[in-house]
Amino acid sequence: MMLSSLRIASRRTAVARTSIRAASAWAKIPQGPPVRITEAFKADSFDKKINLGVGAYRDDKGKPYVLPSVRAAEEKVIASRLNKEYAGITGVPEFTKAAAVLAYGADSSALDRLAITQSISGTGALRIGGAFLARHYPGAKTIYIPQPSWANHAAVFKDCGLEVEKYAYYNKDTIGLDYEGMVADINSAPDGSIFLFHACAHNPTGVDPTPEQWKEIEAAVKAKGHHAFFDMAYQGFASGNIHTDAFAVRHFVAEGHNITLSQSFAKNMGLYGERIGAFSVVCADAEERKRVDSQVKILVRPMYSNPPIHGARIAAEILNTPALYDQWLIEVKGMADRIITMRALLKDNLEKLGSKHDWSHITSQIGMFAYTGLTPEQMDQLAKEHSVYATRDGRISVAGITSENVSRLAEAIFKVKG
Repeated sequence: MMLSSLRIASRRTAVARTSIRAASAWAKIPQGPPVRITEAFKADSFDKKINLGVGAYRDDKGKPYVLPSVRAAEEKVIASRLNKEYAGITGVPEFTKAAAVLAYGADSSALDRLAITQSISGTGALRIGGAFLARHYPGAKTIYIPQPSWANHAAVFKDCGLEVEKYAYYNKDTIGLDYEGMVADINSAPDGSIFLFHACAHNPTGVDPTPEQWKEIEAAVKAKGHHAFFDMAYQGFASGNIHTDAFAVRHFVAEGHNITLSQSFAKNMGLYGERIGAFSVVCADAEERKRVDSQVKILVRPMYSNPPIHGARIAAEILNTPALYDQWLIEVKGMADRIITMRALLKDNLEKLGSKHDWSHITSQIGMFAYTGLTPEQMDQLAKEHSVYATRDGRISVAGITSENVSRLAEAIFKVKG
């Protein structure tokens, strides 16, 4: 009896112990904000709903688009039956060499003194760049980004340990560039500050400086001894011309700036999920390049060791095969032209409806995104009453506009804006 009682008591104690769980280490983590556009769009059952929040190119049927040149390059890569060994820390060299030529130009003086690494698309390039500047830039560890800028810029740079400040960029009254404010902020920042510039197709506004304005911006940056960090996520995708879109980058280098540069091949090659990008540093000479390259490798190694190879091989095949390269140039211009056409159609439809507002900013802006000038309340109204979904700041993805939905979109905007 005594033994039986002891066994029962022991079992009860064991059950009690197992039923008392230790407090979770994550018990106090707060719930993050929901992805409003995605969730609301999915919940809407209306068959003619429009999603203008997506940050990826869509064809005129509203479907994801794989470039024929990418298909052809991928088939060549697969047919080559290459191995799956690791790339080096800085990636596939055939890709990085070609990416450098694409950005800086085949005759650029920077190519022989350029430290470049493949990255996890443009975001990864920004992350490497931010970490490099936080660790090695001799000046203040503060980076100035445009107001507004791509939503992830501030988060990336803060996570790198940089302080983030903003400079004037967008004038909501003119729905255009606040050029005077931008130059004034460049001039008033402490000497030797870091400035992030969108090379082309500014995200989210679609507002870019003109070439003449870029020249004056460069002069102001040089006079203050600032460092220019360019984010070039849309080369070729903005105007349809890779050289036009790289003007600011190439002009700064030609004027003696040793810039840092983030490149992405998500938009201009449609390699979104392949995550292909590059980060580069223009150095003073080849000897400095070797030292900078060694430090970039030290940064990359504990981050992710080395980058993925498949997408880099596809991009390298396109950039290094003349026939595929020429085909890609035509295709990327086709994507840019479709977006330019959608801008014109939206403007024309609004004017035909009798809108009294000036919609010229829709066609003067460039790239995937456009700032409409609509208020957050009007954007809410578009979603609730017309099943048109976009961010509350009035930004729309022009890639989400099609020949089929542009008239309905114009009618919806006209009803909420007039």
